[in-house]
Amino acid sequence: MNHIFQQAPASSSKRTATAIQVAILLLATFLPNPSASAGTSPHWQSPVGDPYSVERHFKKPPKKWNAGHRGVDFSATASTKVVAPEAGTISFSGKVVDRTVITITHPDGKKSSFEPVTNPLPIGTKVTKGQPIAAIDASQHHCSSLTLCIHWGVRKGDEYINPWLLIETQAPSILLPIDDDFSA
Repeated sequence: MNHIFQQAPASSSKRTATAIQVAILLLATFLPNPSASAGTSPHWQSPVGDPYSVERHFKKPPKKWNAGHRGVDFSATASTKVVAPEAGTISFSGKVVDRTVITITHPDGKKSSFEPVTNPLPIGTKVTKGQPIAAIDASQHHCSSLTLCIHWGVRKGDEYINPWLLIETQAPSILLPIDDDFSA
C-alpha cells in the first residue's frame, strides 16, 4: 500500500508567516538607525524641560496667510527657564512688536523661536541641547491673563512645522501573531 503524506496547507502558511516575521525582525534589528549613525539624538527636548504640559497645540492653517496656531504653547511659571530644545546658534534676540523673542538656528536648518522671554542670550551665541537661553517674561501673557506659557514655533525653510512632533516619540511597532489567512 502506497501512502502519500501531504502536509496540511495550514502548517505551510504558518511557516511562511513565521519566516516573514523573522525576516522583518532581522531587518529591523540590523538596519542602521539614521539618527544614530549621524551621531545625533533622534528627539529634541521641550523648551521648558520635563515634565511639561501643553496649553495649546500646533494648528496648521489651510493656507499660509490664514489664521492658525504656528507653534506649541507650554505651561510655565514665573521661574521657568527656557532651554534650547536642540543645539544651534542664536540668530535673533530682540523685540517683535511688544515682546522679546529669541530664535535659534539649528545645524539642520530649522529655526526655533520662543516668546515671550526676557534676558535672552545675544546673537551669535552657540548653544547646546538643554542649555538655558532665556527666562519666561512673566509680564506678558501669551496664553491667557491667568496662565503663563512659552510659545515655541519651528520653521523649516519658510514653512512652520509642528514642534511637538520633534519631541514626542511615536509608539513602537508591535508585531502580532497572524492566522493562516494573514489576519491578526
